[in-house]
Amino acid sequence: MIWLLIAAGLALVEIFSLDLVFVMLAAGALAAAGGAAVGANLPIQLALFVAVAGLALFLVRPVAKRHLVQGPDLKHGVEALVGETAKVLERVGPDSGLIKLQGEEWTARPFDATQEIESGETVHVLKIQGATALVWKEP
Repeated sequence: MIWLLIAAGLALVEIFSLDLVFVMLAAGALAAAGGAAVGANLPIQLALFVAVAGLALFLVRPVAKRHLVQGPDLKHGVEALVGETAKVLERVGPDSGLIKLQGEEWTARPFDATQEIESGETVHVLKIQGATALVWKEP
C-alpha cells in the first residue's frame, strides 16, 4: 500500500512539473507495488523500483519528450491565411478590392502595385497587412 501512495504522490507532483520525470518514478513505484502484491521482500521491491524507473527515465522519457516537443507546426490567426487561395469579388487594384477568403470577405490589394485583378479571378494570399490581404495572381 505504501508503494501505491508513493506512486500517487509522484504522479501528483508530475501534474505540476510536467517534466516527465516524476511519472517515470511513479511507474517504478507501481512496479514495486506489484512486487509487494505477489509477496516480494523489500530488497526485491527496491530493485524493481530502481530498474523500472531507470529504464523509464532513460529509454521512455526521451522518446516521449521528442513527441511532445515536435508537435504539428500549427499556424494561428492571420498566419494561417497566408498561402491560401481566394476568389476576387470586386476588382483588386492599388486603391480598392474585395476577396472571399475562407468564407469571409476581406479587403485586398495586389502585392504588385502595378497589377489589377478582375472579379471572378482566383488569387493567392501572400501577406496580411492589418485587415487587408495582399494578393497575387499568376500571369
